[in-house]
Amino acid sequence: MMLLRRAASAAALLVTVLPLTVASPAQASPVQAAGGAAACRPPSSVPLDAEQSRLADPRTTALVVRAGLGDFIRRFPAALCTARSRAEAERLLDSWGQALWQASVQRAQSRRPGGDLAPGDDRPLYWARLGMTAALARWQPEFPADRPALRARFEDASRGLTDNAFRTAPGVRRIFISGFDPFGLDAEIRRANPSGSAALQLNGRRITLADGTPAEIRAVVLPVRYADFDAGMVERAFAPHLAAGPAQADIITTVSQGYPGIFTLEDWAGRARSADPYPDNARALSGGTRERPVTAPGLGPGPEFIRTTLPAGAVTAAVQTPYPVLLNSDVTEIPAGATAPVDRTDGPTPGSRAVAGGGGGYLSNEVAYRSNRLRAELAPHLPGGHLHTPVLTGLPADAQQLTGPEFERNESAITAEVRAVLEHAAVRR
Repeated sequence: MMLLRRAASAAALLVTVLPLTVASPAQASPVQAAGGAAACRPPSSVPLDAEQSRLADPRTTALVVRAGLGDFIRRFPAALCTARSRAEAERLLDSWGQALWQASVQRAQSRRPGGDLAPGDDRPLYWARLGMTAALARWQPEFPADRPALRARFEDASRGLTDNAFRTAPGVRRIFISGFDPFGLDAEIRRANPSGSAALQLNGRRITLADGTPAEIRAVVLPVRYADFDAGMVERAFAPHLAAGPAQADIITTVSQGYPGIFTLEDWAGRARSADPYPDNARALSGGTRERPVTAPGLGPGPEFIRTTLPAGAVTAAVQTPYPVLLNSDVTEIPAGATAPVDRTDGPTPGSRAVAGGGGGYLSNEVAYRSNRLRAELAPHLPGGHLHTPVLTGLPADAQQLTGPEFERNESAITAEVRAVLEHAAVRR
């Protein structure tokens, strides 16, 4: 398993109804707000960030248009120009972000028309969101605006962090999961992320657990960016579902893409970042290496390693097709009193410093650590852990072909098995 992790690390290393609470292009032109007053100056030529710069590849636009989400990008600049104050801008970004999320969920679940791409494809949401944040970056309002704060609002809303609560129903178990955006896009811009696809396809779904109990799933899709983790996005996503009250989940698990051909339940999450020189989607580095791991900024107090409390034995005994599901107890640590990292296949030793958990030293490990550190603080009785999916393969050899039958079959099979894992993991014990 340790060799698998290193190999995988090296290889990887609009809508039917637009927001009703804001003006649409039918109500206001890109340069005119209600009442005829200019709402914003001509768009600026500010440089886009590293992630947004990939929008120059026309295949990114094609993914959005072929999913039926093109109106979001086309109409968003005009909507921005209807905002005449910071408060209006905040409401607008909340509304458009939530509309993009809901449209993507409905499309993934075949509840709205979605072009000719497979419904479960997670890439259109990713590229539509980036196109809209690029428009936000170029927007020049006629009032002072805290652009980073406004983008953060839009990011949260378009990722399922807002207006995505469990429905209240007696006897229904509540499952909260997270997936991730596509990543490794400088090597292959067509890449998808099966964890994000699973999140979209399962969000809001009612399922029946292995013991016959009904359950509801709620999901978010997180960015592959260190800066957003530093700013507390994981904690913002999970805290409402861990605090006592009607929004509390009965089980949580983070999900990300892992190793070729297998699912793994990660036994241990490590406190450290150690993935450099592999960058995030913004081409930023963590600052930590295998020899010199670092602790993420803003990370609350906790142990060097946190162990899963998911029922790994029950899951691995029941779910093995079409992909094997294994418990992965690999870690990398610096033993107490030592200075060099050591790989272990049986978990950490007392007093050691974390270098990498079963999920490595990248953001998939960190989302597991952050969410379960918070779970241990707020709801230690709840099961929680991390699930790695197989690597999603099957893209056509022709780089201009965005999808293909094998790719779509594999994406559907992975989501179906994520659901099967949850159906066994969430049984009350």
